[in-house]
Amino acid sequence: MTVTSTDVTSTTTTDAGPDTFGPAGSGGGVSLVLALAWITLVVAAAALADVLPLRPYGAIVPGLDARTPPGWAPEFLGTDAIGRSAASRVVHGARESLIVGVGSTALAMGAGLMAGLAAGFFRRWLDTAISLVLDALLAVPALVLLLAVASVGRRGTGTVVLGLALVGIPSFARLARANTLAFVDRPHVEAARALGAGPGRILRRELLPEVVLRVAPFAFVYLAFAVVAEASLSFLGLGVPPPSPSWGGMINDGRPYLQGEPFLVFVPASCVFLTVAAFTIVGDRARRRFDTRVSGLR
Repeated sequence: MTVTSTDVTSTTTTDAGPDTFGPAGSGGGVSLVLALAWITLVVAAAALADVLPLRPYGAIVPGLDARTPPGWAPEFLGTDAIGRSAASRVVHGARESLIVGVGSTALAMGAGLMAGLAAGFFRRWLDTAISLVLDALLAVPALVLLLAVASVGRRGTGTVVLGLALVGIPSFARLARANTLAFVDRPHVEAARALGAGPGRILRRELLPEVVLRVAPFAFVYLAFAVVAEASLSFLGLGVPPPSPSWGGMINDGRPYLQGEPFLVFVPASCVFLTVAAFTIVGDRARRRFDTRVSGLR
């Protein structure tokens, strides 16, 4: 998940195209509505997990055998490999995935914005120093860096968030730097300089709002990556530790029974797939929307 200079320097499109946030009658509108509906469902379920009429995620469901397939009652998603409620574990696993995804994305975006704005505005030696640090981080493959952080740090949600934030900082920083370079010589920035505004005021009032608008769509894409990465680490046993449920952990628990009871893997894997697809669609639509607005102002 890195952003090349070709990707980030193009902040406009030559063809504005249709409004991708338009009516739901178009194909793009339908996919966006479905994506937003799924994200709303996942966020609501994660936020209300403790008050929903669900069994405790660590409790054995009485009266049902282990690996009971999905049905209407009493457990519509069935039970897992040792007889716990699959529905309860999926809902609480959504909370863990969103905490990791949102937390790591927020940290990576915040640090990347500060580094990218500083490098693009002050340039010279500071730009060189920041670029060297970013290149060093990019030289380490993302999976290797995640495994190293997960292995060295204390196993838990905080360690996963920190590892994913370190992986995402270079991409956000390069994207912020490229957009800062595109706006730093614009007339409104020059006017602020002529009026005596200092670097802090220019960065905060003139450049930050413009750069954030163009970096924000990538945050949705990175959040989708973070959800996949968290599930992958949990699958490898380096993510959220048990007994806390996670989608990746559920996939790993159901892997030995894939041939006989594929639903043990299919249910959490479907949640990962739909969540990643939804955030990717929203991020792509937001990027096109901002590109269209910039192109129309030219």
